[in-house]
Amino acid sequence: MDAVRLIGASRRALMGSEDAGGIMAEACQAQALAQAIGSRLAMSGPPELRGEAVGLTELASRGCSVLDVPLPRAGTLRAAQLTELGDARQALVDLSGLLGEVGIALVSIASAADEAMYWQCMEAIDAADESRDRVLEMLRRLAVRDEAERERGSAA
Repeated sequence: MDAVRLIGASRRALMGSEDAGGIMAEACQAQALAQAIGSRLAMSGPPELRGEAVGLTELASRGCSVLDVPLPRAGTLRAAQLTELGDARQALVDLSGLLGEVGIALVSIASAADEAMYWQCMEAIDAADESRDRVLEMLRRLAVRDEAERERGSAA
């Protein structure tokens, strides 16, 4: 399945989560998906994105490990269904939105949580924000590349 469809499935699942455990599990799913997309971009994406993509992969792996929730079984991990990246720009735009929504959902849990869960949520929010920052940097780099290509095309 392509990245955009998987991100859409993750967004729907996050919105459908009704309790803290479900939201935290979906936060893990989103970070696993960010890790898979980052890995795919690091291996075969545009050269100007590869460094940031490696950073995204590393940050996203931390995003789930801070939450005390059972990891999804291998067969239920959406990221394992990633077969193709598809449109890298659209995947990054959608991933940025998903990571932002994860942060917002985790804030709602943290505001009503006990101290232990509060700090888990804060760590996960931080990880989602840092992952989103990497995604936004990759989008910026794509925009710079596209602008340079347009300038070269108009100069010719």
